[in-house]
Amino acid sequence: MTDSPIKTHREGAILLVTLDRPKANAIDLATSKIMGDVFADFRDDPELRVAIITGGGDKFFCPGWDLKAAADGDAVDGDYGVGGFGGLQELRELNKPVIAAVNGICCGGGLEFALSADIILAADHAQFALPEIRSGTIADAASVKLPKRIPYHIAMELLLTGRWFDANEAAGWGIVNHVHTSDELMEKAWEMARLLASGPPLVYAAIKEVVRDAEDAKFQDVMNRITKRQFGTIDRLYASEDQLEGARAFAEKRDPVWKGK
Repeated sequence: MTDSPIKTHREGAILLVTLDRPKANAIDLATSKIMGDVFADFRDDPELRVAIITGGGDKFFCPGWDLKAAADGDAVDGDYGVGGFGGLQELRELNKPVIAAVNGICCGGGLEFALSADIILAADHAQFALPEIRSGTIADAASVKLPKRIPYHIAMELLLTGRWFDANEAAGWGIVNHVHTSDELMEKAWEMARLLASGPPLVYAAIKEVVRDAEDAKFQDVMNRITKRQFGTIDRLYASEDQLEGARAFAEKRDPVWKGK
């Protein structure tokens, strides 16, 4: 639909998802539900392998929760739809790579949304913050995610002060993978997406399942689960045509042709 706040574009195995909700790409309950449906469809579509998420325009990626919608009656603890806020951070069994192309202001729930991606690229003019502290509330998802991704004392400073930081600082702390000029950002995002789309989807699925399982587990416990063949994605990988194709391609000194089966 042309009036939808979420625009999608498919190129082969890649899905571009654009949050385009003027003026600032804030997310209300209705938008979050649409996003959840879009990402669930991406997860379940066997023809799609990689997603790119970005914001419409060049000023805002996403500032998070729509406070105007909240003032009009949207409950902060309302139904965000499948996948939770923004459709990604609680979406189960999403075993495909997601790239965030942060093209502007990325704060509050918008930063939490970006942190739900596997790889984050940022424009050099992007600005970040977790300003919830200033309005007397908690950046709940960021309080869980950020200390696991960057040094604890830096995460706590950002959470407790709500200060703004730029793309280069975000890259320095490891929040962002790469910083590009505004003109290059989407080109680089597509370049990354095409690289991933050319790779082995069953291996990606296995990696993401193991990473999720290992997040709060001891190293040896996860290794024991792998040894005991307790990961469905790994079982599928080892029984797949792709597993044989990878070995054949290596022996024949050619690029493999991945079928995802």
